[in-house]
Amino acid sequence: MITAIISEYCEMHTTSEPPVLARLNRETHLSQVYPQMLSGHLQGTLLRLIIQMIRPRRVLEIGTFTGYSAIAMGLGMTSPLTPGGLTSSLTPPQTGRGGALLHTIEVNPELEDGIRRYIREVGLEDRIVLHIGDALEIIPALYEVWDLVFIDADKPNYLNYYNMVLTHVRPGGFIIADNVLWDGKVTGDSTKMDKDTRGIVEFNEFVNKDERVENMILAIRDGLMLILKK
Repeated sequence: MITAIISEYCEMHTTSEPPVLARLNRETHLSQVYPQMLSGHLQGTLLRLIIQMIRPRRVLEIGTFTGYSAIAMGLGMTSPLTPGGLTSSLTPPQTGRGGALLHTIEVNPELEDGIRRYIREVGLEDRIVLHIGDALEIIPALYEVWDLVFIDADKPNYLNYYNMVLTHVRPGGFIIADNVLWDGKVTGDSTKMDKDTRGIVEFNEFVNKDERVENMILAIRDGLMLILKK
């Protein structure tokens, strides 16, 4: 695993957090019981750079938490939609609506106000659509073909999310899954794994054998799996 000293060195030699994300990072650590769920500086920068590299028109994030990764990706989108505001509508996209759009799904309604406040502060209301509720119910109601999907939600459902979205990812599109090393627990005794660890292990093994995709694990933070749909 990457040591704390190496992580600190990497952060010192990575483009600084935008001020709004630095404030969100601090607020999350002060207000949330599990602030480590936040993507953070290195991972947020990586997600933004990936967005800038592949220039997706439609992005899906499963697991918003306090909104750090959604905002990081939104900042990487260079083609905003025409004004339409932040909405949770599950209607099909309107014809003629151009530009990049990110749908993000959060199950905890108590986080909604904070997420919306930061999205407004950074001016991404026309680029990020927030949905509050169960992702397994919301995803089938979205009428999109995804260029990029970021999975960072409840671990036992990782494989369910993957199977649900893969057919709606365009060929050449990407899925990125967070926490695939799960603090190193994925290499432990399989008979002693909790349900979260088993969910990650099952996901990793399934994807690695899935001939519809190419994949690799990056040992960044808690592990990111990059998945390319053939």
